[in-house]
Amino acid sequence: MDPGLIYDMGVSDYSLRSLTVSRTVTNVGPVNSVYTARVQTPAGATVGVEPSTLTFNSTVKTLKFKVTFRSSSEFREDTRLDICSGDGLHHVVRIPLIVRTVIDVFIPKHDHRMPLRVPCFIDSLSLTAVDEIAELNGFPGWMILHVQSSLFCTPIMENTGLNGHKTGFEPNSRFPASFPSKPEPKDPDPPPGKIIGARWYIKGYEAEFGKLNTSDGVEFLSPRDAVGHGTHTASTAAGAPVKNASFMGLAQGIARGGAPLASLAVYKVCWATGGCSSADLLAAFDDAVSDGVNVLSVSLGSSPPLSTYFDDLLSIGSFHAAAKGIAVVCSAGNSGPYPQTVINTAPWIITVAASTIDRSFPTAITMGNNQTVVGQAFYTGRMDMNKFYPIVYGEDIASIDADEDSASSCDSGTLNATLARGKIVICFQSRSQRSVATAARTVMAVQGVGLIFAQFPTKDVQFSFGIPSVLVDFVIATSLLTYMQASRNPLVKFSFTKTVIGQQLSPEVAFFSSRGPSSLSPSVLKPDITAPGVNVLASWSPASSPDTDNSIPPLNFKIESGTSMSCPHVSGIVALLKGKYQTWSPAAIKSALITTASLKDEYDQIIVSEGAPHKQADPFDYGGGHVNPNKAMDPGLIYDMGVSDYVHFLCGMGYNNSAISSMTKTQTRCFRKSTRFLVNLNLPSITIPELKKSLTVSRTVTNVGPMNSVYTARVQTPAGATVGVEPSTLTFNSTVKTLKFKVTFRSQLRVQGRYSFGYLFWEDGLHHVVRIPLIVRTVIDDFYSQT
Repeated sequence: MDPGLIYDMGVSDYSLRSLTVSRTVTNVGPVNSVYTARVQTPAGATVGVEPSTLTFNSTVKTLKFKVTFRSSSEFREDTRLDICSGDGLHHVVRIPLIVRTVIDVFIPKHDHRMPLRVPCFIDSLSLTAVDEIAELNGFPGWMILHVQSSLFCTPIMENTGLNGHKTGFEPNSRFPASFPSKPEPKDPDPPPGKIIGARWYIKGYEAEFGKLNTSDGVEFLSPRDAVGHGTHTASTAAGAPVKNASFMGLAQGIARGGAPLASLAVYKVCWATGGCSSADLLAAFDDAVSDGVNVLSVSLGSSPPLSTYFDDLLSIGSFHAAAKGIAVVCSAGNSGPYPQTVINTAPWIITVAASTIDRSFPTAITMGNNQTVVGQAFYTGRMDMNKFYPIVYGEDIASIDADEDSASSCDSGTLNATLARGKIVICFQSRSQRSVATAARTVMAVQGVGLIFAQFPTKDVQFSFGIPSVLVDFVIATSLLTYMQASRNPLVKFSFTKTVIGQQLSPEVAFFSSRGPSSLSPSVLKPDITAPGVNVLASWSPASSPDTDNSIPPLNFKIESGTSMSCPHVSGIVALLKGKYQTWSPAAIKSALITTASLKDEYDQIIVSEGAPHKQADPFDYGGGHVNPNKAMDPGLIYDMGVSDYVHFLCGMGYNNSAISSMTKTQTRCFRKSTRFLVNLNLPSITIPELKKSLTVSRTVTNVGPMNSVYTARVQTPAGATVGVEPSTLTFNSTVKTLKFKVTFRSQLRVQGRYSFGYLFWEDGLHHVVRIPLIVRTVIDDFYSQT
């Protein structure tokens, strides 16, 4: 009712790296008023206001000012902050500033941001060869890594495995490029080979799903990988270096796994049909434990919901492994960006979300009026790049019985073959149609020659063999529709895809990556960590033919996205940590990863989470943050746990003695089933799903840094609560290596609240900053739905 100032329309002047816009304000407050500008600057830009003071009186009621924006970064990003004018009394007139810095005009939103240097990954999947990492890789032969087949690949949810019951590969099968059958001759102490053992499991599958058909040559009754995902995940974790690796010429460079000198033992429990038997999975876990593996990398899991941990044999098998000191790394799932969808949530598992990298695949779309927009694709030229093709909108060429939404999204059977033949079709992502692959098959079925697929902004470039498919966001797609409506004969052509590095800021949490909180145990923060899982280049089994018309030869490398791809990134890093700290427990290794993870990129911008819309990422998106392998090598303090801690946790979950004994394979007796075991589990995070008035939790830290160290607590408090730490200083010496502290949370709200986030830091004043997430939800009533 009393705005002070109102805005009229303005104009703008554009220069190459700056933009000046003008605005006009009219004083509707006190006649004699003076307003002073204050700017909260968008990240990646500088902002100047001229004049910075506006003086109004009885004759001057309207004034004009200019705002000049200058880009301070060579990347593409959406940012938004505010400009405020105040009269020093009670008027504060605020307008939002929304800035997107670009290098090329009309770059869609799913192609923005910049190089990832922390953590350091070469190409898409490997660690930087710093001296420390090179030294850690000097443990040839001792590491046996179990790599599981993948259920979590975003493009088409393919299910398969390179893994293994009978040992060894079939005599005539080809080893993919990352898996040489003989060690490098220059290695002074060579390991016995990359793949030192393989088993495969079929009895549980056939008991559950029926006899597996192998007569069509699609699957093999052996450890051999029939589809490619087992090969992809294995090479990401521990593949040997390969020069000039690429996917049809894209993303060319050196590809190597996180722990390239590690050996692999593989266990195949999933099959090309998509079926995986829980009985087979548990048998594989137990065999891997008996075989003496050091790290288990498991890119699969059961979809939520699960009523108990005992419904999930992966949780039981991973418990057996963790009890033997074997670190188990699992995928978080691909059901994002929706909350409460994260899987593999047992506290003894390292659960990995997926994030983006700094590589993009821009593909130009030229319209008949010679204007160009840019999408992303994996298009290397199966059309005449100099030829324009007619373009049509899926909704305009729909079959008679197709509804509007399904036609615009090109659902199966919705397009008229006569109107689509020989044309490029533009389709829109919808709730019913999230897959470019399905839209591409629809267009192919009516003999269309190409697809433009408008999707919610994301950097995940999905690929479809058989037809050129360019991904754009809704803004670009709308500009194409505007051109089509204005032209009597709308035409477009595609240019070949380029590989561009360093023009999009990363990491961002991927759109598809499953989010917390855990629906099974909300007091356990999940996921634990995020790692690269978008557009990852890695080895691919040549046994699998990706192209139904056989026009593309078998691949040795392929680009895939999913938490299946992020999981083995962390598995490779865990292998390196195990090499340096061979006596550390799985909990200690997980602690080192979480407490040293990155929350910001090298430009000091907070990590963003892809979604609808994008937002600032929080621990339910990425756990402790984006994995930082170099810092994880020197964490300073660790939050450690053992089997007894997990047993207390299960008691707190309310499981009875016989159930827990069957999981742990030891006689267990729960004296108390208090839920205090849940919040007091010594995790490198504190999650309180129901804070009423106050709650005190305890944690124990072990010094693994300099012997004589003093750490001081610092708290970034979650909104709606107060946090106290006692003691606030921890002093370690030659005799005091482990110390306990308490954290007290008090609610400032008497409402059914939402989750809020903060952090607890322990700092030694040198270079160790040990950070854990604090997650608090204030409540009045227990078990009150967030709906």
